[in-house]
Amino acid sequence: MSLSQVAAAARRSAALPLTLAVAAVDVDGGGTVGVDEDVVLPVASASKLLLLAEVARRLDGGELSPGQAVGVLDEDRADGTGLLRRMSRAGWSVEDLAWLTASVSDNTATNVLLRLVGRESTDLLARRLGLGRLALHDKVRDTRGPDVPPVFATGTARDLAGLVTHAARGTMVSPAASARLLGWMRANTDHGLVPALVDHDPYAPGFPEPLPGRLLVANKTGTDTGVRADAGVIVGARRIAYAVLAHWDTGLGPGAERAAVHAVRDVGRTLAACARRGGDGPVPDPPRPRR
Repeated sequence: MSLSQVAAAARRSAALPLTLAVAAVDVDGGGTVGVDEDVVLPVASASKLLLLAEVARRLDGGELSPGQAVGVLDEDRADGTGLLRRMSRAGWSVEDLAWLTASVSDNTATNVLLRLVGRESTDLLARRLGLGRLALHDKVRDTRGPDVPPVFATGTARDLAGLVTHAARGTMVSPAASARLLGWMRANTDHGLVPALVDHDPYAPGFPEPLPGRLLVANKTGTDTGVRADAGVIVGARRIAYAVLAHWDTGLGPGAERAAVHAVRDVGRTLAACARRGGDGPVPDPPRPRR
């Protein structure tokens, strides 16, 4: 199966009331494909990959240490995804905060790390990696008034897939920083978008080495009003880095959200077929749910 079929899967959503932006990269072969991949969209928590990349860079360079304690301030606390706001400890290590951000998209942990490294440093890293349209605009907030940026982050499918490609190739600053970011991504617990119809083992050891006959996924998702985003890498016979972004008008009702999620999952199924089958082969049927 070729990457062109990923584009075909994305274009199946053309008649739907949404924007579906897709970028896919054959990490080792170098092929790329995209649909609306340069459209700047809200990307919600998928953008936390950029923050984690900067933390990984600083850990690799010795500017931060994994065990360095960081206090949680009242201004850091945010509702929504995560566990930290509900826990009693007042201080956590940098590594703890990174694991929480990557695994459960912890908003409070995100705000602590963003305060630690500074939003400007994430902008510099994005430009250094050639990802100039991927940006964190603010910390995570429970409410957004007129005096703050309207969204947490924006980006393109091309830039998010490019960041993952850098990590998969070991070129995100250094091989060690790249591997650290991939390890954090591997801990993500939200597999409800691109991987939802993919027969994969979310807990298999040894990542990123492929398993014979099985797929592995490392990813980061984002969810907000009118937004679903997923960026990651699927490891099989080939390694396919991807980003899939869906954006719709919430005034259209819950049917638009269901259509968006279905479209993202359909692209995910095709991405998995590309990773599993290499250059040819049919799209496998989705796995039956376990009971």
